[in-house]
Amino acid sequence: MEIEIEMKISVINPNTTKEMTRAIGIAARSSAAPETELLISQSQSGPSAIEGPFDGAMCLPGFLKALQDAENAGAMAHIIACFDDTGLDAARALSSRPVVGVGEAALHVASLIAQEFCVVTTLSRSVPTLKANVLRYGFERRCPQILASDIPVLELHDPESGAREKITFLINCAIENGAEAAILGCAGMSDFQAELQREVGIPIVDGVDAAVRLAEMLAASRLTPSKRGAWASPARAALTRMD
Repeated sequence: MEIEIEMKISVINPNTTKEMTRAIGIAARSSAAPETELLISQSQSGPSAIEGPFDGAMCLPGFLKALQDAENAGAMAHIIACFDDTGLDAARALSSRPVVGVGEAALHVASLIAQEFCVVTTLSRSVPTLKANVLRYGFERRCPQILASDIPVLELHDPESGAREKITFLINCAIENGAEAAILGCAGMSDFQAELQREVGIPIVDGVDAAVRLAEMLAASRLTPSKRGAWASPARAALTRMD
């Protein structure tokens, strides 16, 4: 008997690295409900990794085209699989469906399980963007520590990089300074979550997991971005043609 698909959720990697898209897809599928169909995609143009404001700006045309394609394919919600929440405002203006950034999702989930939490990310140059997002989302008092491993995104799974060990060390330092939970500040860190949580003894929040579950809830609740104010649809139709 064929099972009817009840929900389609789009998961978009804003960079162009296929291996990272594959890893994000595996993490997202492990979090999604059995009846959820995931549309996994990535930008077809732009940087191979997003490690600061320049990369974030360069990825936007390819990312927005991928989002529009997913919406045309029937996606009921979209996930931006970059912890910077790259293009979040533009995506919410373009889309008629909920758009969830993994960074914002992780911060909200962490706030439900800990009074104070930290973020561990990749490069130091990513920290100012994350600090700005934490301030914007209203979590600056709850998330005072944003720590950089200084391991590039594309080296996270290189055994020679020592990424997991460095991330473990930084989380333990954050615990000593008051953190009660930690957030993995890169979508490429998703598969570290379970092992890190066993090692450090505090909740470890993975943004991909948090975003998938929130996107499913928003889609099921028929909640969409308000089109009054900042996320109003683009005024000129030409702006929405990403061909």
